Amino acid sequence: MGGNDLVEVSVLLLSLVALSLAAPPAEELAAGMAAQRAGDIASAKAHYAACLAQEPASVPCHWELGWSLWSEGDWGGVVQQWEQVKALDPAHPQVDRHLPQARGHLDSLALIQRAAAGAPDTVRVPLPAGKTLRIRAAGDVMMGTDFPHPTDYLPPNDGADLLAGVIPLLRDADMTFVNLEGPLCDTGTTDKCAPGQNCYAFRTPTRYGDYLVAAGVDVVSTANNHAEDFGQRCRLETEAALDARGIAYSGRPGTVASLDVDGVKVGVIGFHSSASGHNLNDLDTAAALVRAVAASNDLVLVSFHGGAEGSKATHVPQGGEVFYGERRGDLRAFAQVVVEAGADLVVGHGPHVPRGMELIDGHLVAYSLGNFATYGRFSLGGHLSTSLVLEVVLDRDGRLVQGKILPVRLEGKGVPVPDPEGVAIDLIRSLTEEDFPGRGPVIAKDGSLGPG
Repeated sequence: MGGNDLVEVSVLLLSLVALSLAAPPAEELAAGMAAQRAGDIASAKAHYAACLAQEPASVPCHWELGWSLWSEGDWGGVVQQWEQVKALDPAHPQVDRHLPQARGHLDSLALIQRAAAGAPDTVRVPLPAGKTLRIRAAGDVMMGTDFPHPTDYLPPNDGADLLAGVIPLLRDADMTFVNLEGPLCDTGTTDKCAPGQNCYAFRTPTRYGDYLVAAGVDVVSTANNHAEDFGQRCRLETEAALDARGIAYSGRPGTVASLDVDGVKVGVIGFHSSASGHNLNDLDTAAALVRAVAASNDLVLVSFHGGAEGSKATHVPQGGEVFYGERRGDLRAFAQVVVEAGADLVVGHGPHVPRGMELIDGHLVAYSLGNFATYGRFSLGGHLSTSLVLEVVLDRDGRLVQGKILPVRLEGKGVPVPDPEGVAIDLIRSLTEEDFPGRGPVIAKDGSLGPG
């Protein structure tokens, strides 16, 4: 026997000894999950790898290894592991929900890499001299839900009149944006609510999408904490309903809207404070995605769903916000990063109340537009019913030329109507002066605003 043969035999014997001493797959899985809960991702991955070395077809070890890779943002690795899960167990109860999200993040990375690959993509052509774009934006829209009861939380006349009072405010623009708070869906089930539990899961019938069209809505964000109330299937049904009506959208990882608005190409990116959307807590990836979209569009609108919630959440704090244990974003840092990366207008929602506004290098950041049309299932006390349509006119460089706060209030169970008292104007002026002294737009008594 030659020397090389002896080496190979020795290696084989050592491998067999090591395998015989290794913990059984079930113990490796348990150890990996314990390490993962403790935040020791390196150890968790090692345990799952040891499990798979002994049992390559272990669905639980592929699944949990995917979650370890998810926590590191290794989307290619996540997809690889969960595609194995899908192949080994097509009926796995969670893979169809989470695998599309991982694939979406992988698509976003591919978009970023394509934009960086060629020098021409780094050149951004400004609008023609004198050209402006007038955008109107509103906050959270949930037009009623057939859950938990088929009719109790749907508006009168099947919702046909819900937006009637504010249609003139929405339609009068070159482009109109809202946050779609929850899915447009006729199917699906929710695992969000236990039997008899009072929780908030929304499912708006797809036919209600016609009311968005009638109101002149051109693009929506689907990046929020209700987008998957009825699972991934319902989220995809939402996108199909929007596609059928010619409404653009961004929110699910990998989805970026691009609209031609009177010859101006506008990119729209929806961010959320979790990996179910483009993640606003991942500042580096957010900046890279904005740069990629800015490279192929004339203007970029960034929408985010973040921050704490409720009547006391009107101020934008320094640093990160946490709500019910969830990281809801460092919104000041996020706004700074995305504007530096090429965002021209940043529009926030999520707190359910209006917040102040800031100018960053001449670009407007509206930190929250509050509730807008949230029927039946939302608390509406105090400033939870104070709302607005925000008008913004951008110049060729995407900077604020002028704008206006068009005040709205929510009546009854959440029906938006123009507010003759203009509460939103005074509220947002006050919050802007308190939170962003010397850095906000000037807001006049009639709601008109400008860079000052």
